Amino acid sequence: MRKIALDIGDVRIGIATSDPMGIIASGYQTYTRTKDHQKDLLYFAQLVKESNCDTIVIGLPINMDGSEGERVRIVKEFGENLKKYTDAKVVYQDERWSTVSAEKMLIESGMRREKRKNVVDKVAATIILQSYLNKI
Repeated sequence: MRKIALDIGDVRIGIATSDPMGIIASGYQTYTRTKDHQKDLLYFAQLVKESNCDTIVIGLPINMDGSEGERVRIVKEFGENLKKYTDAKVVYQDERWSTVSAEKMLIESGMRREKRKNVVDKVAATIILQSYLNKI
């Protein structure tokens, strides 16, 4: 079954999906959060259902020293709330360097700054998901 990854930010959430075999991650979209937290959760629950997804991989922004800060608490809270809306398993994947790697890849491809802002979260989610798929 498919897997979905989320790179959760305050304004945008990058989304990546796997192929049906769960081998290859691909960028799906960048979702702009609303002020209605429940609406956001319902969006992702519907996406999980429509995609026939069994696992949601959420990037965990662990600090470089391995400690968990406020961002980790916020992301885990989102994940726990999402569990209430779906039967899919929610797992966390260390996302250290994912956004930095995504930004570097986009710069090297020659993408302009304005456009990078709109896709970096989706690319980071793809990196998170592929890292997860590589280890399962």
